[in-house]
Amino acid sequence: MIHVQNTARGIGLMIAAILIFTVMDATAKHLVGRYHPAQVVWVRFLGQFLLALAIINIRAPALIRTTSPGLHVVRGLFQIGAIGMFFLSLQHIGLAEATAISDISPVLITLGAALFLGEKLGPRRLVGILVALVGALIIIRPGAGTFSAWAVLPFLGACCYTGNALLTRKLGRNEPVWTAMIWGGMVGTVVTALALPAVWTPVALADLPFFLLIGVLGTAAQLCLIRSFSMAEASAVAPFTYLGIVFATIWGIVLYDEWPDLWTILGALVVVGAGLYVWHRETQARRA
Repeated sequence: MIHVQNTARGIGLMIAAILIFTVMDATAKHLVGRYHPAQVVWVRFLGQFLLALAIINIRAPALIRTTSPGLHVVRGLFQIGAIGMFFLSLQHIGLAEATAISDISPVLITLGAALFLGEKLGPRRLVGILVALVGALIIIRPGAGTFSAWAVLPFLGACCYTGNALLTRKLGRNEPVWTAMIWGGMVGTVVTALALPAVWTPVALADLPFFLLIGVLGTAAQLCLIRSFSMAEASAVAPFTYLGIVFATIWGIVLYDEWPDLWTILGALVVVGAGLYVWHRETQARRA
């Protein structure tokens, strides 16, 4: 199955995915204060797996078939790393700060798309990548008295997200969206379940709606994300993930009274500026 390329629709789906992801992250921050992140991540993947099966129903046997099972497993592992590290960081740093650090991923995706998907990488893209790395270092501030080792987790999560995005783009060119949804949910559920005996905490009745919300939001966001990368080039839609900084800052202030400091704002602006610069160059190149 070859998906029709539609950059405008792909961008719209990416914006929707990022908005839903930030709502999910804000919900996860509430839960990881009471439950181990592995338990929250497991529920997120289990929700995706069960909802995907419920939606496709009798088509499941056909849609689960794939010519690239190994790539789907690796993609699922990347997805676990991206979500798990981000959720774990939320126990120790603010939502906006974690999102700002993780938003180095669009530049990493641009680099990875050039290395692994054959997209061109010129000197201007390299400049954008280096500047974005500087922005991430401003936020993390290694060597400073305010540095927290937990700030490294969103960066590692961004690296995992990059691997997930590149494999999503590669697999999404020729396979139905639901194949990636089923495999991602299945791999994530099985792998994270291995940690449950050691970390499980009984779920309070009042928290049950939040766990259900995590599963629904994660499924909806992942569906939008997969469709986005199936319709448009990775380098075209990736810069729009920077809207996550805006959304996460709003949720952090409204829900948790977390106000980002000046260094976080400065670093985020540098990272966003680098991403917009790369996006501008991509737009010019496509027009040419």
